[in-house]
Amino acid sequence: MADGQNAPETKRVETVWDQDRARGDEASAPGTSGWRGGISGGDWTIFGAIAAVAFAIGIVNALSGAQDAAWRGDSYDIGRRLFWELSSIIVILLLLPILVLAVRRMRQPRGLAIRIGIAAVALLGFSALHITGMVWVRKLALGLAGSAYDFHFSLAVILYEFRKDAVTASLLGATLWLIESRRELRKAARAAMFMPAAPLEQPPPGLIWLRDGASRIRVAPRDILWVASAGNYIEYSLADGTQRLIRGTLAATESDLARFAIVRVHRTRLANLDRVRGVEFKPSGDFELTFDTGQTLGGSRRYRPAVASLGDRTALRESPPEAPDSR
Repeated sequence: MADGQNAPETKRVETVWDQDRARGDEASAPGTSGWRGGISGGDWTIFGAIAAVAFAIGIVNALSGAQDAAWRGDSYDIGRRLFWELSSIIVILLLLPILVLAVRRMRQPRGLAIRIGIAAVALLGFSALHITGMVWVRKLALGLAGSAYDFHFSLAVILYEFRKDAVTASLLGATLWLIESRRELRKAARAAMFMPAAPLEQPPPGLIWLRDGASRIRVAPRDILWVASAGNYIEYSLADGTQRLIRGTLAATESDLARFAIVRVHRTRLANLDRVRGVEFKPSGDFELTFDTGQTLGGSRRYRPAVASLGDRTALRESPPEAPDSR
């Protein structure tokens, strides 16, 4: 630790020199493909999961319906019930793009009334196409098998099917809404990741940066009195009495500051010779520097040559020799 006067509590900062260069900012974002707006592999996985769950529910419903019929004394006929369920599910999955388009349009900045209108149109279109497609798939399949299918078209049957379609469309719409939210968050994260990093403001020649987290402090080398090693940190003592603590080594700091006449005067200290106004040499060979602020700093005899040139510009004082021991 340096021998300084009036040293306040230090702050931990990280240095950023003016020769630091900004990181490269060019990178390619992963592409997307598919429907309007792009669907990634993760989205296709979710759609596959929707299909798997839908088929599983259809199979369970068919098995349950067949078992209930058997308990009532009716025909078990699992094949026919599976056909009813799966033909409906296939048409629903083919109509998913309608719900995707509706959800994406609803997510755009619009009024509540417009969003409700989009949802209503999408629901009516989805139900109408589902009922029509389901009926024709069943008629075609049974016709090829030498049988026939009668839908028993009536208002009651249409309302019965519409109620089920409303529930199905609502659940699928909510799932697709979550998928779109996830896609937009992922897109925003990629945009932030590949956004060009703002270049550091370059200080005028002869200045350095001391950075404390996201904030940076610009310091003129002349304002530095001394720099001292403090474990894994470097302590800057400034002319205004403040001290700044940064992570680093004294050797690296010495190399960076040598161009500013800040040199090593002790194994653990560097001193700004431009701020020295007096030097006192000890009989032991060590010395003490006095700065223009009145603060002092001790140096060791090993680094005495570093301050030898100060004789032309400072007041040199030789300590009187120690009196011989009279005993």
